[in-house]
Amino acid sequence: MDMIFKMLKFGIVGFIGMLWDFLITYLLKEKLKINKYVANSIGFTSAVINNFFLNLYWTFQVSGNTTNFFIRFILISVIGLGLNNFFVWLFNDRFKVNFYVSKALAVVCVFAWNFCANNYFNFGAS
Repeated sequence: MDMIFKMLKFGIVGFIGMLWDFLITYLLKEKLKINKYVANSIGFTSAVINNFFLNLYWTFQVSGNTTNFFIRFILISVIGLGLNNFFVWLFNDRFKVNFYVSKALAVVCVFAWNFCANNYFNFGAS
């Protein structure tokens, strides 16, 4: 049951991060006309930083060397970013799905990687 509760909390944090990610991406891509992949990467990265602190203190409730947790979280997130951009490319460029629908699908696809890696290799490694 603890695992399901953690996954639910991780999902709530992820949803908040997704809203933030979409807002930043939209502003950069649509208003500032920045390349969609650069905008996507900046939106994703800003959400990752926010999600780190929410997950550290709320989802996993761990203490210890925050720097080590942050470094592992960033490494896991960089892999997640690569997967995220791959899925955006796949859905948007290859299958011609709307960019923002592609982004939402990418978030769903990357969720499992992010939760498992953080639960087992980052916060669970303390």
